[in-house]
Amino acid sequence: MAFLRELEKLPEERITPVYAMSIFGDAGSHIEFDAYRAGVPALAWIVEDSVLQDSLWRGLQPEVARCESIVVDDERVVLELAGGRELSASLIVGADGAYSFVRAQAGIGANEKAYDQTAVVANFACERSHGNVAYQWFQGGPVLALLPLPGNHVSMVWSLPAEAAQKIETLDEERLCREVEAAARGTLGQLELVTAPRSYALRRVAAHRMVQPRVALLGDAAHVIHPLAGQGLNLGLQDVRALARVFEGVQDVGNYRVLRRYERSRAEPILAMDSMVDGLYRLFGAQGRVAARLRNSGLNLTDRLPVLKNILIRQAMN
Repeated sequence: MAFLRELEKLPEERITPVYAMSIFGDAGSHIEFDAYRAGVPALAWIVEDSVLQDSLWRGLQPEVARCESIVVDDERVVLELAGGRELSASLIVGADGAYSFVRAQAGIGANEKAYDQTAVVANFACERSHGNVAYQWFQGGPVLALLPLPGNHVSMVWSLPAEAAQKIETLDEERLCREVEAAARGTLGQLELVTAPRSYALRRVAAHRMVQPRVALLGDAAHVIHPLAGQGLNLGLQDVRALARVFEGVQDVGNYRVLRRYERSRAEPILAMDSMVDGLYRLFGAQGRVAARLRNSGLNLTDRLPVLKNILIRQAMN
């Protein structure tokens, strides 16, 4: 959050600290993370996507135009825009999402795999105070998260099989609220829909490379992970910070040796987070009594080990 505040002023009233997390397994298990016990001011901060984008766009003051092609030579990269206009620079950064135009134009391949799930996203007003607690329920494959927002509002991210997600998305407001209330075990009381649900298919993406001469990828253009740990945006912000660091004192920011330092610094953190999140997805999606017993026992055991929980908290906050 400090890094974001350095980039652009965010309205304080739209930033929600998360003081605790309460996670429920699919067979009675439960684990809690608490900022006070971990000795940190907050476990995370929630900023709505629209607020963050508005703030960043104001800082950038961009000129929007459709990109046609990218041409790279030894000294520069040229971006050709619609209408024949060209922009030239020593480096182009692809921060243009999972379907990255820059990645495709640079000829950088990617490993892609569908998760056979769809995330349904919506905001609700809740009857009971969320108390700045983030809630998550593993449901034997599906995962429901309710994240605190300013006031008595929460943001829902419900990862479901595609068919189930379609049914949820087509429910009327009343039925949708009752479905979410039941899935959340009435934790926040009655819910009232604030923003209409929208959905997006979940998949795993890993670019074969994050850099090549005059080209660097970051964020979803380089890696996409399952949202169950809420770390996708954080990984992208860490990319930005790492890329900025390697540019310090450098004249030619597009130099391949410089860019390779950025790529090497990000390789281990990205692999670790991607492997952890994918492993959790598979563990909690595995069917059968043995798998259920193992994962729920592990969740309960971790909850009884404060040292391990603190390690997990600090790793997620890096």
